[in-house]
Amino acid sequence: MAFKRKIEDALAQWKNQDNRKPLLLRGARQVGKTTLVNSFAKTYPQRIYLNLEKKADAAYFTNYDEVTHILDALLIAKNLQPIQQKTTLLFIDEIQEVPDAIALLRYFYEEFPELHLIAAGSLLEYTMGKVPSFPVGRVQYLYLFPLNFQEYLQAFDMELLLEKLKVVPVEKTTHHVAMQWFHQYALIGGMPEVVANFKEHKQLVQLSGIYESIWASYCDDVPKYAKNSTEEKVIRHIMQTAPQYVDKRIQFQGFGNSNYRSREVGESFRALDDAKIIQLIYPGTSVEFPLLVDYKKSPRLQFLDTGILNVALGIQSELLNVEDLSQSYRGALVPHIITQELISLHETSYKKPNFWVRQKKDAQAEVDLIYSYKNLLIPIEIKSGKVGTLRSLHQFVERAPHPYAVRMYAGDFSIEQHTTPGGVEFYLMNLPYYLATYIDAYLAYFTNQNETINEQ
Repeated sequence: MAFKRKIEDALAQWKNQDNRKPLLLRGARQVGKTTLVNSFAKTYPQRIYLNLEKKADAAYFTNYDEVTHILDALLIAKNLQPIQQKTTLLFIDEIQEVPDAIALLRYFYEEFPELHLIAAGSLLEYTMGKVPSFPVGRVQYLYLFPLNFQEYLQAFDMELLLEKLKVVPVEKTTHHVAMQWFHQYALIGGMPEVVANFKEHKQLVQLSGIYESIWASYCDDVPKYAKNSTEEKVIRHIMQTAPQYVDKRIQFQGFGNSNYRSREVGESFRALDDAKIIQLIYPGTSVEFPLLVDYKKSPRLQFLDTGILNVALGIQSELLNVEDLSQSYRGALVPHIITQELISLHETSYKKPNFWVRQKKDAQAEVDLIYSYKNLLIPIEIKSGKVGTLRSLHQFVERAPHPYAVRMYAGDFSIEQHTTPGGVEFYLMNLPYYLATYIDAYLAYFTNQNETINEQ
């Protein structure tokens, strides 16, 4: 089942570019890359599909080293018409299986600019090191992630709710319905196969086998990105134990009650981060733009998809009866899914959000997320408690060069004016969870509103 994806607009822009380059579509396995491109290919009169996991398709790149010969062989074998401007899409799937095919992308660009070419791969980070001459500057990138909340609503044909969510600020009559749907989304996650099954059958019990199959496929990939047998063992250990640490910052040394050394665990985590399966979210320490990220401090863990995490933790049934998601699994679930939402906003570059820490002797402050908006670093706390409990947020505000802060919670939208314990006045935007993917529109509204008030 093909779902409407936000990235389709970026694909259409790429198609209409004058100086178009071959496009590399990147993302973890099973986030819908093949389905997306096959659907997009229908906009072309002529299309060629190759899957380099198949020997017959890979042979075009192993038997020939000239793109002219490759295209001639393809046209003859598939009985196709000569390539003309904007008529033909060549889709090379699983391109990471033949590193030489990646190197040849530059020659497709230079010798056949009239051909539209998209390549997709799930483990490109590991293959790129094997490419003898990577086509730097000769390719474009797009990144695909699990469905975010907007795409989830689109999948269930909730067009009216989507239109209502475009209204800034959100109307109170929209809030209750949006919260119900976001709760369901937090429960199910955004993996396309899972969403498709749930849309058809509406049965949670049928989803466990799909989640397990997806996770098993990631485990099967471990030998592909482990440098040696020791790293393979460490990665498997991490994948077995990491869900238990999603609510805390981690230490590499002895991770998961193991005897593995810091260097072994760190390298294995970075391999999983490259694969987008378990990502490392590091803290920033600055309150002024640009954010200074400290890679020496302990990171947090971010899984590819919250639905998979819920199953790994065994908390799906528990979530059915939770009214406020911030109360679930020691408060870790909502920051996780909000982070997933923010990651999904970046299609042309891979950007992970950060959190903020201020550490000094006998004291520590930590803000859930920091979001870069224009030239401001906006602190975001994800809480259900009262404003007075936002101690870390207050510490950030007292040091920041601007008066803006955000609290994401289960309540209604509002903007309030407060004063920190240190006497600094600031504005707090209370934002419902389901508006994470609308964060830029709301920050524009938030800052403009308060600039107007101050001018008056």
